[in-house]
Amino acid sequence: MQLVTYPLAGLLEFRPRIFGDDRGAFFESFSARTMEGLGLPRHDWVQDNQSSSKAGTVRGLHFQRPPHAQAKLVRVAQGRALDVVVDLRRDSPTFGQHATVALTAALGNVLYVPIGFAHGFVALEDDTLFLYKCSDYYAPAAEGGLRWNDPALGIAWGFEGEALVSPKDVILPTLAELDSPF
Repeated sequence: MQLVTYPLAGLLEFRPRIFGDDRGAFFESFSARTMEGLGLPRHDWVQDNQSSSKAGTVRGLHFQRPPHAQAKLVRVAQGRALDVVVDLRRDSPTFGQHATVALTAALGNVLYVPIGFAHGFVALEDDTLFLYKCSDYYAPAAEGGLRWNDPALGIAWGFEGEALVSPKDVILPTLAELDSPF
């Protein structure tokens, strides 16, 4: 397994070793032992989510407020997506900064997103299948987010054309308007 680190503390990308032959391929997409060996906090992953998206669909940037804050393990099982995270931890030297990670079914890469980040992605191909594990259950009263196209964030989403965005995500606050709960 290859490990990729990012300037945003705690954000890690795992690139598994893929075993392929004439029948197809196999890889381990999650191992608690591997995560613990890297010093990551132990999470009881309680919910798995899956979405299918057309190219140009933007989902996010979302988070849940404490006490229902979530760490996430995210990956693409089919297609390609650009994953985006924004550091919302007030005491972090990278508060308000973002990172982007290309997730592809071919690479099988997995991104660990710690608590304290807003998270979103854009599907770069039709029928992109996005999977994620969450460390807490979805709690509607705790949901929050950032506007995906906040000019102050300067996120290059990596696609041409008009974004497909839910009405709920269009009205999310900008970073300047957000009182971060982290």
